[in-house]
Amino acid sequence: MDTPDTLHYTRSHEWVTKPENGIVTVGITDFAQDQLGDVVFVELPSVGARFDAGSPAAVIESVKTASDIYAPLAGEITAVNDALDAEPEAINSSPYENGWLFKIRVADPAGWEELLDAGAYEAVAQED
Repeated sequence: MDTPDTLHYTRSHEWVTKPENGIVTVGITDFAQDQLGDVVFVELPSVGARFDAGSPAAVIESVKTASDIYAPLAGEITAVNDALDAEPEAINSSPYENGWLFKIRVADPAGWEELLDAGAYEAVAQED
């Protein structure tokens, strides 16, 4: 399981970059993409949409199932990875680089500190 220590994580298997100018990038973890199997479709949020932390923001469909992806922090969507429309499998091959899902302008940057570090996330993933 690849779990970069430069990122923070949620218990629901999203990864989050450190805020840069108040904006974070969000995707799903290597563990999550492995559990889902081959990703075949992604429904991304609209730019400008607002979400509370923990609210469903996107959907990933794989050959096995469909899964909600949750906003790890409250805020407004500033960008989505449109490349996933044509190549959703990038989530499987590159979950931390090309497979990112969306960017959020964070309403409360202090929430980032409440997310899990890599070690704590790995312990959670081993429980699942």
